[in-house]
Amino acid sequence: MAKQQQQDENQLNVELTEEMAEGEYVNLAMIAHSQSEFVIDFIKMMPGIPKAKVKSRVILTPDHVYRLLNALKENIQKYEEAYGAISEDQSQIGFQFPMNYRGPIGEA
Repeated sequence: MAKQQQQDENQLNVELTEEMAEGEYVNLAMIAHSQSEFVIDFIKMMPGIPKAKVKSRVILTPDHVYRLLNALKENIQKYEEAYGAISEDQSQIGFQFPMNYRGPIGEA
């Protein structure tokens, strides 16, 4: 009984609105950082159109970015075990993304 109560207390109730559940397609991420935070802009860029829109901006502490990195590594490993390796072949990209986005060069 006590173990079940402890599990219930540690459980996080996450609310996902219908609008947010639809998601947003993005194909570019620009990353900037300061000593205290990382800023990740998720961008939708279309071929042949010189203007791109930031669809979401996420601001994280360095600790949270590190945890996100590890979670992504773990999920990529699981994905590749289930579906095969993800190609790193740059020729597979339909169009090249500009690497200068209103400021310092980011890494995607």
